[in-house]
Amino acid sequence: MRYGYWMPVFGGWLRNVPDEGMEATWDYAKRLAQASERWGYDLSLIAELNLNDIKGVEQPALDAWSTAAAIAAVTQTLELMVAVRPNFHHPALFAKAAANIDRIAGGRLALNVVSSWWADEAKQYGLQFDQHDDRYARTAEWLDVVDGLWTQERFSFAGQFYRTEDAICSPKPVKRPTVYAGGESEKAKALIANQCDAYVMHGDPADAIAPKIADMAARRAATGKPPMQYGMAAYAIVRDSEAEAKRELERITTVSELPAGYANFDQWLSGTQLERELKIQEYSVSNRGLRPNLVGTPEQLKERIEEYEAAGLDLLLLQMSPQLEEMERFSQQVMY
Repeated sequence: MRYGYWMPVFGGWLRNVPDEGMEATWDYAKRLAQASERWGYDLSLIAELNLNDIKGVEQPALDAWSTAAAIAAVTQTLELMVAVRPNFHHPALFAKAAANIDRIAGGRLALNVVSSWWADEAKQYGLQFDQHDDRYARTAEWLDVVDGLWTQERFSFAGQFYRTEDAICSPKPVKRPTVYAGGESEKAKALIANQCDAYVMHGDPADAIAPKIADMAARRAATGKPPMQYGMAAYAIVRDSEAEAKRELERITTVSELPAGYANFDQWLSGTQLERELKIQEYSVSNRGLRPNLVGTPEQLKERIEEYEAAGLDLLLLQMSPQLEEMERFSQQVMY
């Protein structure tokens, strides 16, 4: 299993804990990235949103790509899996900038391609926001252009969304960056199986992840391309006793009043009171991070991780809070 973590570009991952002691600043990101290499983490996922989805839109959120470039310059081994949304980046200009970041990193750049979901953010920034199927059609073209510029001396393309004429991208990346992507629709899975290298999923129990991996593996095999990698988001709490871990879980999921981070998700709050409370508790942690149940003693977490390995998972994208303290504990007690 490879161990990755989400860079806290939003100041944390808990919607009902206002101050997690991990502010959205370059200083914290730098200290965390450098410490994570010492602790043996393989990868950091740097999310890309211009508005803060966790703490509320008025709160600060670090820019993904300038942060990635800076982290590339102060680390040596960490794979930088940086989110990119095609409707926010022209592919030819992106290919040029990303190749330079990969050079700074010595070949450690990877992409997490996200077909945008937040219409209001795009509206605020004056950008095109496509309907669902058009978003994936745009992403398919975008990937073609980026890959063409990274692999060919001159690249021409004429599509529905993008056009290039004998475009040059030099210098090119040290090596072609790994392309990660996630999605659960038919359009998303078809695109990922054909054009990406790795499939990343929101958190779920191992018995739900196994058939998703099997499905994507079959789709990939049908393309004749090499096997994919498989990653999953998860929130981790490791303590010396199960009771301690459950107390921490209760602390982070108890909601007395809805904080700002819930403002964009009113649709989650419909239904009966019981359904409402369950949804609020789950949404207190982003990316369905509590569903894998990586909550307990070191021995319990190791057993659950082995179940995911047996299902075919090879990358955990972890969230913890506060990250410096909890990631060090996880490294010492679970990874080694």
